[in-house]
Amino acid sequence: MFSSLNMRQFGLIGYPLSHSFSVGFFATKFANENIHNAVYRNFPLEYIEQLPELLKSNPNLVGINVTIPYKQKVMPFLTELDETAMNVGAVNTIKISRENNSIQLIGYNTDVYGFEQSIKPHLESYHKNALILGTGGASKAVIYVLQKLNIDINIVSRSNAPGIYKTYSELTVNDIRNHKIIINTTPLGMYPNIEASPSIPYGEISSQHILFDLIYNPLETNFLKEGNARGAKTINGLKMLHLQALKAWDIWNC
Repeated sequence: MFSSLNMRQFGLIGYPLSHSFSVGFFATKFANENIHNAVYRNFPLEYIEQLPELLKSNPNLVGINVTIPYKQKVMPFLTELDETAMNVGAVNTIKISRENNSIQLIGYNTDVYGFEQSIKPHLESYHKNALILGTGGASKAVIYVLQKLNIDINIVSRSNAPGIYKTYSELTVNDIRNHKIIINTTPLGMYPNIEASPSIPYGEISSQHILFDLIYNPLETNFLKEGNARGAKTINGLKMLHLQALKAWDIWNC
């Protein structure tokens, strides 16, 4: 029997966390693999500035996942970034080490691995251009992977800014025809607001399109339903979530 003194603690920070799958995923993993000295918890932080107090009050915390809206905001709190996280400009995994009252926080991005392994099996020769919907921390990993795969990307946002291709209201039918990959990195359509979806010209989606939604709850968002209705290949975020979580576990235990 393990006491709380030697129980390794892991967790997820973000706000809100009602959509999180991580607690259930790791509870199942720990049970299936007879891992008795570990526990995984949600830590909803209304402000990222609460992170130091969280670390102080949970001395057994050795690994954290990071979700909306802190994948970029957490970076100034870190001691070090690995090369991929530095290049991406976003962090979703933190390894914590403590020594002599000093806390070292190393940031990683395992979304890159999860997304790349999820989309690569579905790519065809005509998948040369992608529309990225959203500009948050999750979009950074998607952009990094697609550029690595030599796929041209254009970013769509609610408002114009440097690096933005168009706003949603500016998208045309030709934009949809010319981008055979469309990826939703926004929370639009995520539980409990399941009726929402990105406002794009869905009528031009074809069987050559890939629609990838990073959302996994629900498994089929309205965004993906629009793609399915027109014969597109649709992918939700569940496999990506599983893969990035397993990669995070490897990092915490190396």
